Amino acid sequence: MMFEKLSGKKVAFLMANEGVEQIELTEPLEAIRGCGAEVELLAPEDGEIQAFNHLDKGQTFAVDRVVAEADASEYDGLVLPGGVANPDQLRTKGEALRFVRDFFASGKPVGAICHAPWTLIDAGVAEGRTLTSYPSLQTDLRNAGAEWVDEEVHVDNGLVTSRKPDDLDAFIGKVLEELTEGVHEGQKASVASN
Repeated sequence: MMFEKLSGKKVAFLMANEGVEQIELTEPLEAIRGCGAEVELLAPEDGEIQAFNHLDKGQTFAVDRVVAEADASEYDGLVLPGGVANPDQLRTKGEALRFVRDFFASGKPVGAICHAPWTLIDAGVAEGRTLTSYPSLQTDLRNAGAEWVDEEVHVDNGLVTSRKPDDLDAFIGKVLEELTEGVHEGQKASVASN
């Protein structure tokens, strides 16, 4: 596989302490680790992350680092898993929004699946971008100045987005590809001045 060259790279997974869709965390996490990258799980609070399988509680995962203590410069990429509650909570956390904005400002790859683009809206990085998401977010994204497309995966200058868990294979493949490519100058242009 061409993605085995992720050795030496470090990828952040950012999510709320409760409400992340488990499969949207575990499958990309396993794939990225399987390609040799180091992965850290970040959340607003120390302790655990409670995953869900739709509305049912799933596994818990240990927080590796509190997002307020993390710096985007330490990572080569960012993954934002979905779930309804997860991004809805993250979009109210200033330190999480700063962290996301910093990835865009540095041109580093970002993957966001399902409801995760809600966080992109509040981070001020959706405007002018073409992306996909869970269909119920399309009005929110359009209102934020993004172009919404109904595709299993869409890549826009290092930003990888997908609609739902059924799209995970395509999402993971493109996230791995963008991590391999590294910095995208076009990603920097999306950072709003807020």
